[in-house]
Amino acid sequence: MKKNPVIPYATIAVIGILLVVVISFVGLDQRQTIEEKEKNGGENTEEQSQEGETTSDPSKIFENNCASCHGADLSGGAGPALNKVGSKYSQEEIREIIKTGFPDSGMPGGLLQGEKADAVAKWLSKQK
Repeated sequence: MKKNPVIPYATIAVIGILLVVVISFVGLDQRQTIEEKEKNGGENTEEQSQEGETTSDPSKIFENNCASCHGADLSGGAGPALNKVGSKYSQEEIREIIKTGFPDSGMPGGLLQGEKADAVAKWLSKQK
């Protein structure tokens, strides 16, 4: 009995569609989180009280928001290493990257807002 060649292609198509749907929902969830932060003046007060973040400690802000991808020691991981990012980008350029992200590499923009983004950008610009 011959196998139907349409079935494997249909299976691949269904899996692809499911992946697109899941990725879309994850993106929508991140967008909603960012919009909620913007409504709260750029700050997520629940996150602050749970993690004790302050805008005066950019290394702590980085640790709580960025280290999972860029490494706690800035050596990289899912995201690029940032231990010499200040040699490549200015403080303003780093702030813009934090604001807009790098969509092609998977980094979403807006994960940090306001004073937190400014503090982390200043701190990262000194990493040379």
